[in-house]
Amino acid sequence: MISIKNLSFKYDYEDENAKEILKDINLEIKEGEFVALLGHNGSGKSTLAKLINGLLLPGQGDVLVDGMNTKSEEEIWDIRRTAGMVFQNPDNQLVATIVEDEVAFGPENMGIEPSEIRKRVDSALEDVGMADYKKNAPHLLSGGQKQRVAIAGILAMSPKYIILDEPTAMLDPSGRREVIDTLVKLNKEEGKTIILITHYMEEAAISDRVVVMEDGNMVLSGTPREVFSQVDKIKGLGLDVPQVTELAYELKKDGIDISGEVLNIEEMVKEICH
Repeated sequence: MISIKNLSFKYDYEDENAKEILKDINLEIKEGEFVALLGHNGSGKSTLAKLINGLLLPGQGDVLVDGMNTKSEEEIWDIRRTAGMVFQNPDNQLVATIVEDEVAFGPENMGIEPSEIRKRVDSALEDVGMADYKKNAPHLLSGGQKQRVAIAGILAMSPKYIILDEPTAMLDPSGRREVIDTLVKLNKEEGKTIILITHYMEEAAISDRVVVMEDGNMVLSGTPREVFSQVDKIKGLGLDVPQVTELAYELKKDGIDISGEVLNIEEMVKEICH
């Protein structure tokens, strides 16, 4: 479990006027959960992700990953192995000239036996649907394929938690679909805990829990249905809801007998045809 207790953070503690990026955050993420973090740029989502991974350290409060405190120098590498992080631009994470070497990079640096590395690389590429591309050059892949290779590189280090900071922001719709389908598979079939930072509400709608941040505060938390049914509140924060949820909301306002908790097209069809 990831446990965040009374967490506050700012980038410059020597400057009295420095902005507090996170303010007294309390959050628990259970093993096997798929959690989506939403909020404007500057709301604190990416900073929170880096604090979970130990790339940043709390100013106040604690971040515990399976009981390991990110403030502990002795435990920080174990934390980073346990909670792997995938960034927005895959090109910034890819370093090797062949896909399989790219995926092997992390395990090699961990000092893992070559025979075990081979197993992990093959398994990770299989998990993300990229096994047929293991001899290819990463720079020749599509955006979605590159991001899946980046995810495979994290998987090969056997993390329990995968933190993804807007992994689909630079991708076209088909690339986004590839990555999200991969994350769902890893969560549902492999039992990986997924923490997804995204601007796309349709992506957040497939999670188990949505956490909404605003100006360093956690302002909403619940299932996608619980959060997105609060259309006025979400819009008041300057965010959107999934398109079908908004359509259902507008139809309901116009007096049509329809649930305001529709999250996807299939549910909308059922509502219209009932």
